Amino acid sequence: MALLKVKFNQKKRVKLAQGLWLMNWFSVFAGILVFSMGLFLKIELRKRSEVMDNSESHFVPNSLILVGILSCAFNGFAGKICYDSLDPAKFAKWKPLLKPYLALCFVFNILIFFVALICFLMRGSLDSTLAQGLKNGMKFYRDTDTPGRCFMKKTIDMLQIEFKCCGNNGYKDWFEIQWISNRYLDFSSKEVKDRIKSNVDGRYLVDGVPFSCCNPSSPRPCIQYQVTNNSAHYSYDYQTEELNLWRRGCREALLSYYSGMMSSMGAVTLLVWMFEMSVMVGLRLLHTSLESISNPEDPECESEGWVLENNLKDTFKSALENLKKLGKFNQVEAGAEGAEGQEGGKTPAITTVS
Repeated sequence: MALLKVKFNQKKRVKLAQGLWLMNWFSVFAGILVFSMGLFLKIELRKRSEVMDNSESHFVPNSLILVGILSCAFNGFAGKICYDSLDPAKFAKWKPLLKPYLALCFVFNILIFFVALICFLMRGSLDSTLAQGLKNGMKFYRDTDTPGRCFMKKTIDMLQIEFKCCGNNGYKDWFEIQWISNRYLDFSSKEVKDRIKSNVDGRYLVDGVPFSCCNPSSPRPCIQYQVTNNSAHYSYDYQTEELNLWRRGCREALLSYYSGMMSSMGAVTLLVWMFEMSVMVGLRLLHTSLESISNPEDPECESEGWVLENNLKDTFKSALENLKKLGKFNQVEAGAEGAEGQEGGKTPAITTVS
C-alpha cells in the first residue's frame, strides 16, 4: 500500500504546483538567510581568531554558507519545474530528471539536518579551542615589541572590556604568567630582582591584572596590583570583599556568546529543514500525480499521487535487496576481472620438433 496516497484532479494539481512554486521561492529566501547567518558567524569568529587555537571552529559557518548556496540552487530549480508542470509540453522535458532530483533533495535534507545538529553540538570543540587559544594569547600579552604578536595586548584588552571578563578561567590566571614586558621593568630595583629570583623560570610574576580587568561600575578605585595583599590597601579583604575586577573568565564569556549564537542558528536551520522536507514531499506528490495520469491527452482526468509506492517496511526491504544485488554484482565483476588477468598472465607452451 502506497504511503500518503492522495487523489488529484486537474484543479488540485494546479493548486499544488502553484503552492509549491511559492514555497520554493520562500525556500530561496530561507537559503539566503542561512547563507547570511553563516557569513555573520564566520566574520565574528575571524574577529577573535587570535584567541582561538585552530580553524575547526569555522566548520559550522562554512557548512551554513554551503547549505545556503545549495538551498538557493535547489529551490530555484524546483520552482522552475513547478512552474513548467502547469504546461504538459514544457513538463515533458523535466520528467526524466525528477527522480534523480528528488534523490538529491533527500540527500540535501539529510545535510541540512546534520548541519543543524552540529550547531548544537559544537560547544565542546569550541570550549577546548578557546581555552588553548586564550592561554597562548595571554602568554603573548607582553610581546608588544615582537613582530606578529605586537597586536595581542590590544586584542586581549579589548576582549576583556567588551565581554566584561578577566583571564582564561578567572582573574587569577594572570598571576601565573609574566604579562609585563621586560622593557618596562627596572632590573636595578631590589623588588624586581627578588621576584625574578624567587621564580624557577626567572619570570616576573605579580598578583596583579591588566587594567582591562577592572569593573568600572565598582564605587572603589580599581585594585589591580597586590590583589591578594590585604595590608597593601585600606579596609580591604580580597577573600571576603567583592573585588572590583571582572569575576568571569573570558573562555566562559566567549563560549556563552558563540554557543548562544550557534544554538539560535541551529534552531533556524532546523525550521528551514522542516520547510524543505514539506517542499520535497509536495514535489514528490506532484511528480507521482502527473505520472499516474491514465490519459495524457486528457489533462483534466483524475490521478493519484503518493510519497512512497509501498509502505516504509517494504520500501526499506526493497532498498536493502537492491544494495545486496549491487554488492554481489560488483563482486562478480571483480572476480571476472581477476580471472581474465590470470589467463592473460599465462604464456602458451611452445614445442619444438626436431
